[in-house]
Amino acid sequence: MVHWDVKGKSVLITGGASGLGAAYVQGFLKAGIKQVAVLDIAEDAGKQFTADMNKTYPGKVIFVKCDVGNEECITAAFNEVVAKFKTVDIVFNNAGIMNDAPHIWRKMCDVNVQGLISFTYKAIKHMRTDDGGAGGTIINIASVAAITKGDLLPAYSATKTAVLQFSQCIAGNLFEQAGIRILTLCPGPTDTPLLHNLKERGGDERAGEKLENVLTNSEVVTQSVDSAVKAMLKMYEDAENGSIWLTTDNKPVKNITPVIDDAFNSFMNAMRN
Repeated sequence: MVHWDVKGKSVLITGGASGLGAAYVQGFLKAGIKQVAVLDIAEDAGKQFTADMNKTYPGKVIFVKCDVGNEECITAAFNEVVAKFKTVDIVFNNAGIMNDAPHIWRKMCDVNVQGLISFTYKAIKHMRTDDGGAGGTIINIASVAAITKGDLLPAYSATKTAVLQFSQCIAGNLFEQAGIRILTLCPGPTDTPLLHNLKERGGDERAGEKLENVLTNSEVVTQSVDSAVKAMLKMYEDAENGSIWLTTDNKPVKNITPVIDDAFNSFMNAMRN
């Protein structure tokens, strides 16, 4: 098994100014990366977080304001990071919205799907070893919502299923052809602000109340941020291109690629028979 080391790597992460994204940034820094670009739409929070991180890791963190739901912003931000870092080794598509409310779900689709796809394509073009790049890793955040059935957040679940399928399809033979890994991480409920104000995140009042009741149920294990960060780093170290990983319930991260492959194979067999 090949062991991948984050030490000395240059990282671009979206949605990195707060919540789990900020924790991922700190995890990377503790693991010895060279530098990280924190992209986020929240400018004040991003600048403050960057300043705080640079007190402990001088000169290693930059902030770039970016609306991941806006293509012009994505292009400008990506180009700015490349201009400063020259080489980006890891592109981490972490930014996401979890909100099925009528006035938000379209924006959620833009951020969770279109923004992630755009950054992935830009990263591939930058990293390709068969076109002058240095190779690298792209991490796409899906969710357990992509692989479970339920009526709590149908629009959100659809976006995360799209992430899972897109990542699987584009991974293909990308590592053999261009030296790039596409990795997909599916976190379960995690103790971050994303789980706050749950009533407001449903498609309507009834859905919001049901969402809150289910996710605050004592039987639902909310994993710690530390557990989620350790899972991500372990995945980075061990994962093969195109693999899918599950992190939930504060358990060790698990490679669920065989489970997903079996499901696809069963479907293909059903089509043929």
